[in-house]
Amino acid sequence: MKWVLKLAALAFVVFVVLQFVRPTLKNPPVTAEIQAPVAVKAILRKDCYSCHSNETKLPWFDQVVPAYWLVAHDVKTARMHLNFSEIGKLPPEAQRAMLFEAVNQVQLGAMPLPSYRHVHPESTVTPEELVVLRTYLDPFGAAPKQDAALTAASDAQFHAWTSASTPTMGVHPALNGLAFFPDYKNWKEISTTDRGDNHTMRVITGNDIAIKAIEEKKVQPWPDGAAFAKIAWDKVADENGVVHAGSFKQVEFMVKDKAKYASTAGWGWGRWKGMDLKPYGKDEKFAGECVSCHKPVADNDYVYTKPVARDGQVSR
Repeated sequence: MKWVLKLAALAFVVFVVLQFVRPTLKNPPVTAEIQAPVAVKAILRKDCYSCHSNETKLPWFDQVVPAYWLVAHDVKTARMHLNFSEIGKLPPEAQRAMLFEAVNQVQLGAMPLPSYRHVHPESTVTPEELVVLRTYLDPFGAAPKQDAALTAASDAQFHAWTSASTPTMGVHPALNGLAFFPDYKNWKEISTTDRGDNHTMRVITGNDIAIKAIEEKKVQPWPDGAAFAKIAWDKVADENGVVHAGSFKQVEFMVKDKAKYASTAGWGWGRWKGMDLKPYGKDEKFAGECVSCHKPVADNDYVYTKPVARDGQVSR
């Protein structure tokens, strides 16, 4: 019996000592809070600010080691991805884009983190709150109108882009080293999508390895060498409200190599913006944004596009 008491006493002492081993978790000043309606900010403050802001308030049970270690790590990671206390310095369009991606993760059940939500049920975004967020982002809003001259110009640019099959050479690699795919215009179409928050339309294409994987139903996981391009244009409406492809926005690639890109979920990521195809990002860490955005579909090998089986065949 004595040894049990000694062991319990030792465990208590260790527990007390560990309380002094605490990584720093400060609340820096709020420098540029997100610009959004009061109702939207109230939801974000209730459900998201504990991790994604400089106004973290930990309940007592989060301040006890070892729970504190986990929470401190989660808050620091969350702030790196999205910090509502600082994104107000970005243009309004960029703020909406980040909020759109956050709401998308909420809808897919990836945020708040299930482990965090289990211990903090008050952080759950209710269906009613989700309606408020989606209404603000207006994902199915009408495309902005432009005059006849601009429509003719964007139509001409789109026609020139889609009719050209010549490989695009001389493009700098992404900041993580991923090389540009010069013949991506000749890949086969797989899917289309759009984003109402920033009024863009996209076409997803795949290289021969990706297409072969779809035809053979070997997409879980996708084979090494499979690559996708997501090509985005502005979505605009002419004077009669007819939707057109506007200016070319960007092209993004993801290419599978589970060994080479093990640190980024087995995929290499890249984005090139504008007609001059400028590599996106400040450094190679930009790929973390891509992985974070695709994390809700980790069970589908981080790919949003899902081939659909129909009548015994696989449609794309």
